[in-house]
Amino acid sequence: MSTRTLISPAQLARPRGKLIYWISFAVVVGGFTLVFLGPLYWLVTSGFKSAQEVIQTPPTLVPGSFEADNYTRAWEVMDLAKLLFNTLYYAFGALAFQLIFDVAAAYSLSKLRPIFGKAILGMMLATLMIPATVLVVPQYLTVLDVPVVERNLLNTPWAIWLPSVTNAFNIFLLKRFFDSIPKELLDAASMDGASPMRTLRSIILPISRPILGVVSIFAIVGVWKDFLWPMLTLPDPAMQTLNVGIYSLSNGVPANVLIAALTIASIPTLLIFLIFQRNIMAGLTAGGLKG
Repeated sequence: MSTRTLISPAQLARPRGKLIYWISFAVVVGGFTLVFLGPLYWLVTSGFKSAQEVIQTPPTLVPGSFEADNYTRAWEVMDLAKLLFNTLYYAFGALAFQLIFDVAAAYSLSKLRPIFGKAILGMMLATLMIPATVLVVPQYLTVLDVPVVERNLLNTPWAIWLPSVTNAFNIFLLKRFFDSIPKELLDAASMDGASPMRTLRSIILPISRPILGVVSIFAIVGVWKDFLWPMLTLPDPAMQTLNVGIYSLSNGVPANVLIAALTIASIPTLLIFLIFQRNIMAGLTAGGLKG
């Protein structure tokens, strides 16, 4: 039995049907390509233009004067090496904490099934409905004077690491994947005398590499693209992230050099996506079906 589609195979077999189909296909694909890649093309090419050419109206599609040293100036003037190191330090620190605590939370909710586990998961998922900007003030007051320990975490990596651990979305992704792991594997490990921690380390984590890769990418990109929270909690220029540092140093910098700095800041996340795009899709779809 043939699958029903918007256009029947008989219509596609006709010359006119084929022509209309391919024209429509080319227009749609070309339109989406222009929408998504157009800003990226403008970002990269504007870094090679002169300061006058960047701000002129109408803008030029191809750089009239190819000034490759704009990227060198951006790297040196805006001290991108230091900002890049800070951002990588915060990102991989947040990744380590998320892999430890989020995996532990998802494993306990999925396999250990604590009392009120469903209620706890529901309350965690309810936080996804709250806009992030609403939580900025209470989080800032908490970081300013941490309860119990009474410590000020401003201008420390902990101001970035600790809030990133409470990621309900990543915990939900991990739990859904852990739910898809057959219970028979855990029962067999339990009969062999494996403790819950040993089961997690020797069975669950090796199977969960796809979803762990997705969570890792989300953790790194989440810290990399964040702007408001690092700007509030890291006022010291020596501690700032890439986005905040570029914003702080943008005054007095030519527009073409600033755009070149933004291009450099975008390269790592683009490379992560291009290299791990298959892992991202595999991890997001893994655990969707049991069996």
